[in-house]
Amino acid sequence: MKKAETLKNSFVGLVLLATYIPIMSLVVFSFNEGRSLTRWTGFSLQWYVKLFESQDIMRAVGTTIIVAVISTLISTFIGTLAAISLTKSRRVLRELTMSANNIPIVNPEIVTAIAFFVLFGTFAIQRGFTTMLLAHIAFSTPYVIITVYPKVRSLDPNLADAAYDLGATPLQALIRVILPQIKVAVIAGAAIAFTMSFDDFVISYFAASGSAIKNISIYLYTLKRGVEPTINALSTLIILVIGIKITHDYIKSGKKKEEE
Repeated sequence: MKKAETLKNSFVGLVLLATYIPIMSLVVFSFNEGRSLTRWTGFSLQWYVKLFESQDIMRAVGTTIIVAVISTLISTFIGTLAAISLTKSRRVLRELTMSANNIPIVNPEIVTAIAFFVLFGTFAIQRGFTTMLLAHIAFSTPYVIITVYPKVRSLDPNLADAAYDLGATPLQALIRVILPQIKVAVIAGAAIAFTMSFDDFVISYFAASGSAIKNISIYLYTLKRGVEPTINALSTLIILVIGIKITHDYIKSGKKKEEE
C-alpha cells in the first residue's frame, strides 16, 4: 500500500516537474543579460525596460486586454440572460438550443476561424478591431451559457414568482433575486470567457487578417526573428499577476473557512 502511494506521489511529482520547469526557465531567462534563451550570462532588468519601451508590444497588450474585457462583459451579459431564458423555454426548444450552443465548443477552432473569415468576407466587412471583437464575443458566449445554465436550472422555479407576489418588477426580480443566487456561476463564466479571449490566436488571426490590429498571440506569430527576451519578461509579468490572484483567493478562502 505504501509502495503504491509512493509511486503515485512520484508520478505526480514528475508531472508537476515537467509542467513547471519550462515556466521557471522562462522566468529565469527574463532576467538574463544576454539575448540567449538557454545560456545564462548575468543578471539584468534590461528586457523589462525594453518591454515597456516597445510600442508594438504595448499596443498588442492593450488590444488584447481591451478586446478581452469588452468581449467578456458583453458575452457574460448575453450568456447569462440566455441561460435564464432557456430555463423558461419549452423542452424541445431548450434542447435544440443547448445542442447548437455546444457546436462551437466541440468544433475545432480552425473551423470556427474559417467560418468567421468567410462570413466577414461575404458581407464585405473590413477586418480589424471590430471584427476581432465580434468574433471573440461570438465564441465566448457559448462558454458562459454552458457554465451559468446548470446553476439556473438548480434554482427553485417558484423563486421569481414569489418575488412578483411581493411586488417586484421583472427587472427587480432579476437583479435582486435571481442574479445573487447565480453570482458564482456568472463569475466563473466571465473568467472562462476572459481566459479564452486573452489566449486566442487562430480565430483572432482570421478575424483580423489583413489589418494592422494585433493582439499578443498575433504579434508573437508575426515575429520574424523568433521569440525575443522581451516576451519572456511579458510572460513573467502575466505569471506574476496570475500568481497574485491565486494567492489572494487562497487566503480569502482560508479566512472564510476560519469564520465558519
